[in-house]
Amino acid sequence: MFSRPGAGFSNITPVMRTASVSRMKAKIIVMPKKAVVDPQGKAVQAALEQMGHTGVRAVHVGKYLEIEVEGERAVVESRLQDACHKLLSNPVIEDYRLELE
Repeated sequence: MFSRPGAGFSNITPVMRTASVSRMKAKIIVMPKKAVVDPQGKAVQAALEQMGHTGVRAVHVGKYLEIEVEGERAVVESRLQDACHKLLSNPVIEDYRLELE
C-alpha cells in the first residue's frame, strides 16, 4: 500500500517528535550575596543621596537576563542552571534566581 515504511505517517511524525518540546522564556536575576560588600550599590546610594533623595537605606545592583529557549522543560532547566552557575554568575559572591515561563 505505501511505497516506503512509515510513509503513511509522515504528517504525524513531526508532531510526535515535538510533543514534549516547548518554547519558554527564562528570567534570571543575579544579585550580590548579602554578606558581600556591593561597591556599585554603595556608589548609587551615595549618588541618590547627593541628588536629594532621602531615606534610601541600601541599594543592591545586579543583573537581569531574559533568554528565549526551546526544548523539554527539565532539560532546559538543567542546562540553564549549569549556565547560571558556570557563566552568568560568580557563585562565590553572587546568588541567582532562575524562573521559566
